[in-house]
Amino acid sequence: MAFKALKQYSIFFQIMTMVCLLSATNSHAEQEQAFERDKWLKQRFGAQHQALIPVVAVADMLFSCQQEKQITPNNTIKSVLTNLDKNALAEKLIICLAGASPKSDIALNYGLKGCFYEQLNDLTEEDRQQKMLVVINAIGELSREERQKSFTKCVTEQAIQYLR
Repeated sequence: MAFKALKQYSIFFQIMTMVCLLSATNSHAEQEQAFERDKWLKQRFGAQHQALIPVVAVADMLFSCQQEKQITPNNTIKSVLTNLDKNALAEKLIICLAGASPKSDIALNYGLKGCFYEQLNDLTEEDRQQKMLVVINAIGELSREERQKSFTKCVTEQAIQYLR
């Protein structure tokens, strides 16, 4: 049991390290500037940010679900967000989930895949596919609570990016 927990944390750590390494290319000054900008954005647009988070989460789920099921896949999560209002997003997600709840493990896993897919957007397609395999394997090893925390953090960062 302890080995499994250690393995789960190890995989989670690998995912988070991968994300951190991708963003570590900025210099310290750029990181400090980005932190201050994010802080200002949160203060200025906090209410919009909070309203955007669930919409981005649904868009992540829908994007990944459509990709996996090859249902009129959109090119980007941003295109999903800009082309559909929140009601249409929800309706399309319910259809794609084919009876599964938007709060189910299946939907959560779709959301994680979609969010990380977008986080890896700057990589070449080959590199992104390799990193996504790591993400998918890690998703299978993490507890629901760990996956939910990762998804919440990822979506929060995505929403900040959209506010920029």
